[in-house]
Amino acid sequence: MKKIEAIIKPLKLSDVKEALHEINLTGMTIIDVKGFGRQRGQEGLELNHDYSDEFHAKIKIEIIVENAIAETVIKSIKNAAYSGKIGDGKIFVSDIEQVIRIRTGEKNSSAI
Repeated sequence: MKKIEAIIKPLKLSDVKEALHEINLTGMTIIDVKGFGRQRGQEGLELNHDYSDEFHAKIKIEIIVENAIAETVIKSIKNAAYSGKIGDGKIFVSDIEQVIRIRTGEKNSSAI
Protein backbone atom coordinates (compact mmCIF):
# COMPACT_ATOMS: atom_id res chain seq x y z
CA MET A 1 0.00 0.00 0.00
CA LYS A 2 1.05 3.59 -0.58
CA LYS A 3 0.40 6.82 1.25
CA ILE A 4 0.07 9.72 -1.16
CA GLU A 5 0.38 13.20 0.31
CA ALA A 6 -0.22 16.18 -1.94
CA ILE A 7 0.30 19.82 -1.04
CA ILE A 8 -1.80 21.95 -3.42
CA LYS A 9 -3.24 25.42 -3.86
CA PRO A 10 -6.60 25.79 -2.08
CA LEU A 11 -8.26 26.88 -5.33
CA LYS A 12 -7.37 23.51 -6.87
CA LEU A 13 -9.03 21.36 -4.19
CA SER A 14 -12.34 21.07 -6.02
CA ASP A 15 -10.61 20.06 -9.27
CA VAL A 16 -8.49 17.46 -7.48
CA LYS A 17 -11.49 16.07 -5.61
CA GLU A 18 -13.46 15.70 -8.85
CA ALA A 19 -10.52 14.03 -10.60
CA LEU A 20 -10.22 11.52 -7.75
CA HIS A 21 -13.98 10.82 -7.80
CA GLU A 22 -13.68 10.08 -11.53
CA ILE A 23 -11.25 7.24 -10.77
CA ASN A 24 -13.57 5.95 -8.01
CA LEU A 25 -11.34 6.88 -5.09
CA THR A 26 -13.39 6.30 -1.95
CA GLY A 27 -11.67 8.37 0.71
CA MET A 28 -9.18 11.08 1.53
CA THR A 29 -8.16 13.36 4.37
CA ILE A 30 -7.88 17.11 3.85
CA ILE A 31 -5.81 19.37 6.11
CA ASP A 32 -5.37 23.15 5.97
CA VAL A 33 -1.65 23.92 6.10
CA LYS A 34 0.71 26.84 5.55
CA GLY A 35 4.15 26.83 4.02
CA PHE A 36 6.56 28.00 1.38
CA GLY A 37 8.98 26.51 -1.10
CA ARG A 38 12.23 27.56 -2.70
CA GLN A 39 10.99 30.99 -3.64
CA ARG A 40 9.08 31.54 -0.44
CA GLY A 41 5.85 31.91 -2.36
CA GLN A 42 7.10 34.97 -4.22
CA GLU A 43 7.21 35.50 -7.98
CA GLY A 44 10.98 35.87 -7.75
CA LEU A 45 13.59 36.16 -5.07
CA GLU A 46 14.83 39.65 -4.31
CA LEU A 47 17.61 40.63 -1.94
CA ASN A 48 16.63 42.65 1.14
CA HIS A 49 12.99 41.66 0.77
CA ASP A 50 10.86 41.32 3.91
CA TYR A 51 9.47 37.78 4.10
CA SER A 52 7.39 38.33 7.23
CA ASP A 53 4.33 36.87 5.48
CA GLU A 54 6.17 34.12 3.60
CA PHE A 55 3.79 31.34 4.71
CA HIS A 56 1.01 30.76 2.21
CA ALA A 57 -2.23 28.84 2.72
CA LYS A 58 -2.18 25.39 1.14
CA ILE A 59 -4.21 22.20 1.32
CA LYS A 60 -2.68 18.85 2.21
CA ILE A 61 -4.45 15.76 0.89
CA GLU A 62 -3.61 12.37 2.38
CA ILE A 63 -4.71 9.16 0.68
CA ILE A 64 -3.91 5.49 1.31
CA VAL A 65 -4.27 3.28 -1.77
CA GLU A 66 -3.34 -0.13 -3.10
CA ASN A 67 -0.03 -0.22 -4.99
CA ALA A 68 -1.89 -1.12 -8.19
CA ILE A 69 -3.70 2.24 -8.38
CA ALA A 70 -1.05 4.52 -6.88
CA GLU A 71 0.25 5.81 -10.24
CA THR A 72 -3.29 6.52 -11.45
CA VAL A 73 -4.01 8.53 -8.29
CA ILE A 74 -0.74 10.44 -8.59
CA LYS A 75 -1.40 11.26 -12.24
CA SER A 76 -4.94 12.45 -11.45
CA ILE A 77 -3.73 14.75 -8.67
CA LYS A 78 -0.87 16.10 -10.78
CA ASN A 79 -3.11 16.88 -13.75
CA ALA A 80 -5.88 18.46 -11.68
CA ALA A 81 -3.56 20.58 -9.49
CA TYR A 82 -1.40 21.85 -12.36
CA SER A 83 -1.49 25.54 -13.27
CA GLY A 84 2.06 25.91 -14.53
CA LYS A 85 2.81 28.63 -12.00
CA ILE A 86 5.01 28.79 -8.94
CA GLY A 87 3.36 27.14 -5.95
CA ASP A 88 1.45 24.36 -7.71
CA GLY A 89 2.65 22.06 -4.93
CA LYS A 90 4.27 18.70 -4.40
CA ILE A 91 3.28 15.05 -4.16
CA PHE A 92 4.97 12.70 -1.69
CA VAL A 93 4.63 8.91 -1.89
CA SER A 94 5.60 6.51 0.88
CA ASP A 95 5.05 2.86 1.75
CA ILE A 96 2.44 1.90 4.34
CA GLU A 97 3.14 -1.20 6.38
CA GLN A 98 -0.33 -1.76 7.82
CA VAL A 99 -3.81 -0.22 8.00
CA ILE A 100 -6.37 -1.13 10.67
CA ARG A 101 -10.01 0.01 10.72
CA ILE A 102 -10.72 0.82 14.37
CA ARG A 103 -14.46 0.04 14.32
CA THR A 104 -14.24 -3.46 12.76
CA GLY A 105 -10.63 -4.52 13.18
CA GLU A 106 -10.31 -5.06 9.42
CA LYS A 107 -6.74 -4.86 8.18
CA ASN A 108 -4.90 -3.61 5.11
CA SER A 109 -6.91 -3.71 1.85
CA SER A 110 -10.15 -4.39 3.69
CA ALA A 111 -9.55 -1.38 5.93
CA ILE A 112 -9.03 1.08 3.09
